[in-house]
Amino acid sequence: MQSTREVSIGQLVKSKAGRDKDRVFIIIEIIDELYVLIADGDLRKVEKPKKKKIKHLSKYNIVSKEIQNRHSGHQKISNLMLRREIEKLGLHKPQI
Repeated sequence: MQSTREVSIGQLVKSKAGRDKDRVFIIIEIIDELYVLIADGDLRKVEKPKKKKIKHLSKYNIVSKEIQNRHSGHQKISNLMLRREIEKLGLHKPQI
């Protein structure tokens, strides 16, 4: 992925680089052509999302409609909601 045009709010992504490598996140904001804000409700909370270059993410073809609808309706997205969406889709990586 090279551009944010390839992703949308609520899409599940996996980090390819950095301390959070191989963790699953949800895109909660698109900043510009190169950067997005991601959170998972656990390591990265909604209050302090991670700014990440799009080229350091691999995307899943899964978009959380609930997160998308809440964002477009300007409703609050909670950490619990993010964790549940990731777990519901079976992509949560258990901590050892």
